[in-house]
Amino acid sequence: MIGTEVTTDRVEWFASTYHRLVENVASFIRGKDDVVRRAVLCLCAEGHLLVEDVPGVGKTSLARALSSSFDGTTRRIQFTPDLLPSDVLGVQVYDATRGEFTFHQGAVFANIVIGDEINRASPKTQSALLECMEERQVTVDGVPYAVPRPFIVLATLNPTGDGGTYALPEAQVDRFLMRVSMGYPDHQAEVEILTSRAGGRTPEQLEPVMTTQDLVAMIAVAQQVHAAPAVLDYLVTLVKATRTLPELELGVSPRGGLGLLLAARARAASEGRPFVTAQDVKALAPAVLAHRLVLRADAELQGHTAAGLLEGLLQSVPVPHQRVEV
Repeated sequence: MIGTEVTTDRVEWFASTYHRLVENVASFIRGKDDVVRRAVLCLCAEGHLLVEDVPGVGKTSLARALSSSFDGTTRRIQFTPDLLPSDVLGVQVYDATRGEFTFHQGAVFANIVIGDEINRASPKTQSALLECMEERQVTVDGVPYAVPRPFIVLATLNPTGDGGTYALPEAQVDRFLMRVSMGYPDHQAEVEILTSRAGGRTPEQLEPVMTTQDLVAMIAVAQQVHAAPAVLDYLVTLVKATRTLPELELGVSPRGGLGLLLAARARAASEGRPFVTAQDVKALAPAVLAHRLVLRADAELQGHTAAGLLEGLLQSVPVPHQRVEV
């Protein structure tokens, strides 16, 4: 039996709101429905999203369309080599009239923070995001300051090796719930993009379709979706299997397993189900786990990829036969 984690009507409301949000974003991001669905799931799970691809394929447009679809606060940070940690987090400024220091908030104090070309900033500035991405707070001069909730970082990333980029540290990559790649649009989608953009349409012209309170409620619903012991066992078995592959220097952390569970719960709710299935786990494993895998140098030379190794595990790890009673 499923417990009282979440009621059917709340899950149905989640699914309805989720599809409305997907349709709103997809009306601007043409021909990328799968990417949009995963990005919206990430948003509804209060997870951070990393969008990686070559310049010009709509990474920033996706982030802007997501942020424009709800009425929360949004701040954009253009990451550049001269960006300082204080520009991101904030700084203590002496107020002569009051005779004391006051804290001036940085750009991370918003519900959605768009980090554009995050790997163009120095490693020191990139590291400024570590605390707030994990703990939803920043510490300046020993004083912690909570960021608004929900708090979500939508970051775009150019491929490593592109001029003027720095590799993201594993600790920061691991804090992103999902990584998606845009890819080039198909022919018809690109025609629609030309038609839309030629008319001057921008993501900011999208009407919000949900409130901040709606997003908070969706996050709460996702956290309450039931996951049976068999599904949890399957998820942990999959995660642990990445740590034993000889081709990998670094497998999936426990944080990655927790992220996959939350993403799977959000996917179940988006389909109107109050319970998670193994298929939810399998469907989101590439987006949630692949970017956390670090290959050995010799494995890369042999042509192995994180996505390929993960696909092999998904095929080899037995899927539980789940029977759910509602």
